[in-house]
Amino acid sequence: MENNQKVLNMLGLAMRAGKLVSGEETTLKAVKSGDVSLVIIAADVSDNTKKKMHDKCLTYDTPIVMFMTKAHISHAIGRSRSIIGIKDRGFARKMRELMAN
Repeated sequence: MENNQKVLNMLGLAMRAGKLVSGEETTLKAVKSGDVSLVIIAADVSDNTKKKMHDKCLTYDTPIVMFMTKAHISHAIGRSRSIIGIKDRGFARKMRELMAN
């Protein structure tokens, strides 16, 4: 659980640093243009949304992970969101490391 908190803290940092995009449409656009290094979706989004995001990320070879809930993600970034794209490669790598452990 501690690593999850670290990831949530990093999401807040990335938000303040302007290193993430949020929301389904904005994130999809960023994936298409190659601007994101990692897509994070909340575990409680609809199956349809999960499939759409997974398919798009697969097409554009962008890593995607399911993480926590919309409430957790929204609290971390201060906005009501369930889909986030991380634009910074360093943030993305560190978050993936923490999620893997």
